[in-house]
Amino acid sequence: MMDFLVQKAYAVTTLGGSTAGSNETFDVLFKKINDNVVSPVIYLIMSLAIVYFIWGVMVFIKNADNVELRKEGSMHMLWGIIGIFIMVSAKGIIYLIISSMGL
Repeated sequence: MMDFLVQKAYAVTTLGGSTAGSNETFDVLFKKINDNVVSPVIYLIMSLAIVYFIWGVMVFIKNADNVELRKEGSMHMLWGIIGIFIMVSAKGIIYLIISSMGL
C-alpha cells in the first residue's frame, strides 16, 4: 500500500515538473493520508479505550462486594486510561509533525 502511494506521489510530481509542485504534492498527499486514514483510526482506537474504561467502571461498581472482580474492573479502568493516554499522545505527536512541516 505504501509503495503504491509513493509511486503515485512520484508520478504526480514528475508530471508537474517543478520542485515546488512536488513539495506541494507531497504535502497534499500527507495531509490527505492523515485526514482520511490516520485520524479516523486514532479516534476509533480512542473510542474503544473509552468503552473499555467504562466497562471497567461498570464491573467495579457491579461487583462491589467481590474483591477479585473489583480488581479485574480496576485493571480494565487502568488499561483504558493507558490506552486513552497513548492515543492522545499519538494525536499530539502527529499534530506536532504536521505543524512543524507547515501543513
